[in-house]
Amino acid sequence: MWRGLYTAGAGMITETKRTDTLANNLANANTNGFKRDEAVSREFHPMLIKRINDGINKNDVTSFKQFHVGDSYPVVGTLGLGSHIDEIATEHTQGAFETTGNPLDLAISGEGYFAIQTPNGVRYTRDGNFYKSANGQIQTVNGQMVLGRNGQGITIPQDAVQVMVGSQGEIYADGQQVGQLQFVQFDNRRAVLKQGDNLYFPQEGAQPQPATGEIQQGLLERSNTNVVSEMVELINNYRLYEAGSKAVTTQDSMLEKSVGEVGRLS
Repeated sequence: MWRGLYTAGAGMITETKRTDTLANNLANANTNGFKRDEAVSREFHPMLIKRINDGINKNDVTSFKQFHVGDSYPVVGTLGLGSHIDEIATEHTQGAFETTGNPLDLAISGEGYFAIQTPNGVRYTRDGNFYKSANGQIQTVNGQMVLGRNGQGITIPQDAVQVMVGSQGEIYADGQQVGQLQFVQFDNRRAVLKQGDNLYFPQEGAQPQPATGEIQQGLLERSNTNVVSEMVELINNYRLYEAGSKAVTTQDSMLEKSVGEVGRLS
């Protein structure tokens, strides 16, 4: 019975973490460039079960008071010991594009990230909702500097009338190139991990390379979260958690009877 409590409890913990992941996806359904997460669960190694005192030769020297030492018991099967969250995987499918008409709204079609300077170092994002600061520098909505290929910021002249952005991040102000965005990708998508604030940080040893995707000006990439699918999954997840809770209650009742009634002296 103790094993049943642990198994059901492990399942409840797994579903709690899955609920947190689904809730985060729903909270970011309107976040530009957001990529949904998937909680991947894995089953604990199952236990092999055998019958005891079945077909035992009572004259066997290894038999004692109906218990037998040996490996000849018939195999019943396996008993699951619950599950756990193995990893939180990010789904990198392309999000839908939304037309804004803002010349500094940039969407990435295909592979690629924009490089951003943060207090913690260089970080990467798919969110191309950029602005021109008071001094003409291109920044994110959080006021972080968008980096160019030279590792520095890009400044647009204050008197510039028309700003054009090329497919590889070339920035032109009134026909004159003023810089080029640092537009990169990584060989392995697992080379960058989510940090928060819609940013990714590179793992140790990960080296950025020129991106193979294209930048689309005047567009924004929306989140790849499907609200309907996430809600359905959330309801299903709640049912699984509820089933685990009932299993714990049942195991607790059986344990209470075993201790309080079965073992009572008459």
